[in-house]
Amino acid sequence: MIILDCIPPSLKKVKSQVNSKPSSISPWLAFLSYFLGRHIVMPFYFRRINIIGKENVPKVGPVILAPTHCSRWDGLIIAYATGRLVTGRDPRFMVSMDEVKGLQGWLIRSLGGFPVNPKNPAVSCFRHGVELILNREMLVVFPEGNIFRDNQVHTLKTGLARIGLQAESHQPNLDVKVVPISLNYNPVIPRRGCNVIVRIGVPLSVKDYICGSGKKQAQNLTMDLEAALKNLNQD
Repeated sequence: MIILDCIPPSLKKVKSQVNSKPSSISPWLAFLSYFLGRHIVMPFYFRRINIIGKENVPKVGPVILAPTHCSRWDGLIIAYATGRLVTGRDPRFMVSMDEVKGLQGWLIRSLGGFPVNPKNPAVSCFRHGVELILNREMLVVFPEGNIFRDNQVHTLKTGLARIGLQAESHQPNLDVKVVPISLNYNPVIPRRGCNVIVRIGVPLSVKDYICGSGKKQAQNLTMDLEAALKNLNQD
């Protein structure tokens, strides 16, 4: 899963409602997937999933979840820790194009995920991310951009910050929250019977960064998010 620096500083014709519906959620499939995931798939594969700071995930309002990226399991872990059976909300994942192929791609799209081409990102993909936030949904963006298996927080891309700032600028007092989340597997490369620790930090308020140039706003928010993730990773 990926988000890039090359999101345009200004997205044109952002609307507060999604008209073209480039992504949507299948109600019956979402219900079945969350039930099977929580009660069968996750207990079967993982020995223990410890979630710390669950209360830091807002149950209402626009939210961008910002997890570290350690494994292909990360999406399922985030859904397990923050999804409808915990918050009553369905996380909407922005993913790379190579993850929406075949059966996996069908499932991701059916659960509300949508792709971005990392080599040639379309403005419409980022605009859709902004639209979801304007519609007060919960968007998941992996700000490191790639999977890293060394239990370190790597330099973040600014795309996540730009999405949040664009939405907040378009609708003042929207109060977008960015939630830092640290994921750690033991062993580092997950295998059956491993443990997972999910640490959820205190949300950052995007409105606190609406000052100065757009580039500086994104840099400041990204810098503070990176610091928050590093602090969580050390706990």
